[in-house]
Amino acid sequence: MAANDYYSSFSPAQHHNRTDAPLPPVPGNQSAQSISPVTSPFDDNRYEYQSTPSQSQSAFNDTAYHGASSQPHRYDTHNTDPFADQNAIPLQSHSKLDSSPTRYNTDPEGRGYPDSYGIPEKKRKKGWFSGKITWVVYILTVVQIGVFVGELIRNAVLTKTPIATKPQFNIMIGPSSWVLINMGARYPPCMHNIRELSNLNETISWPCPNNTASLDADFRTTPTLQCTLSELCGMGGVPEQKIGTDFHDRSNEPNQWWRFIIPMFMHAGLIHIGFNLLLQLTLGRDMEKEIGSVRFALVYFSAGIFGFVLGGNYAAQGIPSMGASGSLFGILALVLLDLLYNWNSRRSPVKDLLFILLDLAIAFVLGLLPGLDNYSHIGGFLMGLVLGICLMHSPQPLRERLGVDEPPYSTVDTTPLNAGASPGIKKFVKQPVGFFKGRKPLWWAWWLVRAGALVGVFIGFILLLKNFYEWRNECSWCYRLSCLPIKDWCEIGKITVNSE
Repeated sequence: MAANDYYSSFSPAQHHNRTDAPLPPVPGNQSAQSISPVTSPFDDNRYEYQSTPSQSQSAFNDTAYHGASSQPHRYDTHNTDPFADQNAIPLQSHSKLDSSPTRYNTDPEGRGYPDSYGIPEKKRKKGWFSGKITWVVYILTVVQIGVFVGELIRNAVLTKTPIATKPQFNIMIGPSSWVLINMGARYPPCMHNIRELSNLNETISWPCPNNTASLDADFRTTPTLQCTLSELCGMGGVPEQKIGTDFHDRSNEPNQWWRFIIPMFMHAGLIHIGFNLLLQLTLGRDMEKEIGSVRFALVYFSAGIFGFVLGGNYAAQGIPSMGASGSLFGILALVLLDLLYNWNSRRSPVKDLLFILLDLAIAFVLGLLPGLDNYSHIGGFLMGLVLGICLMHSPQPLRERLGVDEPPYSTVDTTPLNAGASPGIKKFVKQPVGFFKGRKPLWWAWWLVRAGALVGVFIGFILLLKNFYEWRNECSWCYRLSCLPIKDWCEIGKITVNSE
């Protein structure tokens, strides 16, 4: 067994007359690693010892046997175990991860600890603005709240009420869909030609943003509620389609491409923005602290845009889509990867995994309800997985097998303990060839997986845009991912033209 067996051989019933002198004290210039209880291979947790210098020397430097004593042993009040590891023989056993003189080597989860474990750690301030400030989350939240207030004001100006009540009540407690379209929600008729609207011999009337009538006889008999597509889309308008224009004729095609970006800042109602901000200010804020603001912003915007592009291809084209759900699903994918990468270092990984899977299942089921775009959720999650593989640190078991470690993210103190250290990207910039020199085949295989995932998602993004604007290939079964086959739910949102 370990060093505890050395002391377990002692029996109070045996009396010896040994009076060996204690070993000489450790010189002052000796490495602290040889005497520090923190570096003991038997330490599973972090301990804090509060003892005087004399007690420390006697505890770590005197390994001789002094015989049984009739007097009871005196131990420090903070440590009443005579067989604790700090009384064991110091061992020089370090893994490869400890070879580099940086502060993050023995910290697989990237959390910085105090340099000295003998000094109590200072109390950390608690609060929303303590420590590293998550600027991206705060700025996005402020902008999204401001945009939603603008939606309510716009709806109040056009319809005399901030919340849509006519022709039907908005269950999300927010503006009407026509106001949301006019303010920039993703709406395919404002972005490209629609197959169902091509080769028509009559001009089509669209509901105005101030419309409060149902799309039946009331709407058709009220000219003030009828607008052109350009007036409905707003934001500078779109080209007016000529009667009999071919579907593949793009010379006069609507192209408000920014509707893939603006909807990330819009929400359909109080319930919608409430749930999204709750997730954004909890999991999103924690993830930004973990990986840094730059990585977080890149994943957030990429996942949101990719989700809207995927939904633009396969979701119902007559329903406007908006919200930060796709972006937040990308962040949720990062949380899942972080759990899988550091599975062995988590206290309750199974519980965390079940929590994440439950969130995903609930969100997917809600995306099957009428009027919701489940493709934005799916696309955002896929983009988050791919970018997480590319941007996050390698899995902890892989780093242990390679015998290397990676520097912490930018949110953690990465100041090297010696002036010559140059971790991470700095080392690559200074010595590009040296960065790849001596790498093991497993390291190259993992980086090929990263590169392949990045190239694959980039190609997929280009193909989706190509299909949205030119090919228009449709999927016969994809609608099942965004609606339940109950009554006419899957027919909601399909654009149809009445000949009356």
